[in-house]
Amino acid sequence: MPAPTGILLVDKPGGMTSHDVVARARKALNTRKIGHAGTLDPMATGLLVLGVGPATRLLTFVVGLDKTYEATIRLGSATDTDDAEGVEKTRADAATLAAVTSEQIRGGVAALTGAISQVPSTVSAIRVAGRRAYDLVRAGQDVELAARTVTVSRFDVRAERRSDGVIDLDVVVDCTSGTYIRALARDLGAALGVGGHLTALRRTRIGPIPVSEAASIDAIALDALQPSADIAALVLGRLEVSAEEARDLRHGKRLPGAASRMVGSSAQAAAIDPLGSLVGVVEKRGGDVKSAMNLPPEETA
Repeated sequence: MPAPTGILLVDKPGGMTSHDVVARARKALNTRKIGHAGTLDPMATGLLVLGVGPATRLLTFVVGLDKTYEATIRLGSATDTDDAEGVEKTRADAATLAAVTSEQIRGGVAALTGAISQVPSTVSAIRVAGRRAYDLVRAGQDVELAARTVTVSRFDVRAERRSDGVIDLDVVVDCTSGTYIRALARDLGAALGVGGHLTALRRTRIGPIPVSEAASIDAIALDALQPSADIAALVLGRLEVSAEEARDLRHGKRLPGAASRMVGSSAQAAAIDPLGSLVGVVEKRGGDVKSAMNLPPEETA
């Protein structure tokens, strides 16, 4: 029996790490070759994209896609992790919090929309001198991360609730890859002078892939695997190639004049053979098309 290959979309539950989900998938699919396109914190839920077998090579084309999150930001309290799993550092007094108006909140949100400079949370997975930042923090070391430019194209407040000395905001965020929603909560609270942290986070979209297409953690099985061709075409667009062209691409040859067959302005596309299998990812080279990444035919049949 051939080793499984394809893309597995999982709706990660809270309380599990992304590695926990990979481990569960390895056991369910009886294979070790599984990777994921972007972690989710244990507290977070939502879409996790796993590559299985040769399809792990497609993850590089998924990890950098824009994302959508639904979250709850708590104003009036700051933690050392910028989320609810950390230890509270500061709490605003009742009078200061009561003075924060909805208009001020909207202004703070607007200032964090668009292209912004963001310092990631110190408990992130960013590597510092070869080690994860969160490992250094847990070891008691001070960590300073450099600011990076990210783009928040949508930061909408869907609901505002005031109770028990805090203000809870239900928000939806569209952002570029590498944006930390915890840092948005932290920075909004800091700008308003009351502190802030994240109490809930759910990833609902990666690129064109919605969480509604994902399987639950208990439904991970071979029949939940989605064909590599389907996901690659969804993410990159589709280029139909003949059997002869598929052979040429796998042998490193260019397809003369084929760039005109690629739809839209994208420089890359998923090459699909007459059997519906993914040949690989191709890219424009002038008017020609050349393979950027191939998959073995025996694994995609």
